[in-house]
Amino acid sequence: MAPMSRNRGKSSRIGFTPPKDRVWMSRTPILIWALAIMVFARTASSQGLSTVETPTPTATTAQIVEQMQRHDQRQARILQNYEGLRHYSVVYRGFARTITANMDVEVNYQSSSGKSFSIISQNGSGMLCDKVLKRALDSEKEASLDRSSTALNSVNYKFQLVGTDRVGDRPAYVLTVEPVSPSKFLYKGKIWVDATEFAVAKMEVQPAKNPSFWISRTLIHHTNGITSGFWLPEQNRSETKVRIGGTATMSIDYQSYRIKAQPDLSTTPPAAGSR
Repeated sequence: MAPMSRNRGKSSRIGFTPPKDRVWMSRTPILIWALAIMVFARTASSQGLSTVETPTPTATTAQIVEQMQRHDQRQARILQNYEGLRHYSVVYRGFARTITANMDVEVNYQSSSGKSFSIISQNGSGMLCDKVLKRALDSEKEASLDRSSTALNSVNYKFQLVGTDRVGDRPAYVLTVEPVSPSKFLYKGKIWVDATEFAVAKMEVQPAKNPSFWISRTLIHHTNGITSGFWLPEQNRSETKVRIGGTATMSIDYQSYRIKAQPDLSTTPPAAGSR
């Protein structure tokens, strides 16, 4: 594991102690931004399962949402375990400085116990590693233990079909989503649902409830792709603007999935895919 940087922005002048208010102002935006990561991590865990169903050309909002929920239920039966690698990158720009951090993480998902994470390497700002990246991992682990509270379904969200589009070379339905009850752990915005397999292919959302006054805006962009018949996260990027100082962006690249599934005895098994 690469050693973490411990540079906390100390003055190079011997014996000089920065005023307390200056230290607070320089660190507070980063700490406040970490709150938005709670939403970001839950969005990053979104996933669906490939099916062999044929889309209804004139599908209604209710039909699309029903198919999405069938995906989730079928996934719970079939997807037993997967492992993968992730690369996290954070850049914070504010107070006339830029600080960065990177982390490589191995993830292990078990249907019976949720997700666990092993940090392979990390470098850059110790504060970003501790206050942002590790908090994101903790938040996603917690969410994986209770998916019902954040699941993209009709219990937690209201949906509205607003049109059609393409994601890559595949047709998709575009729906707006809004929580039934505002929560900083849920989101609002648009989702793109694959018109053939009814899996969420793309999301452009923001927290339904601002986690802090100091955060003016957080935008989240997320894409899923097909791996061995399952739709799993490919990329996730968030951008947060802090009222009193700067902009922070985080990106996650998902790689090298290794999947273990059991046969679905109720329906035809998903066709294998590649990505």
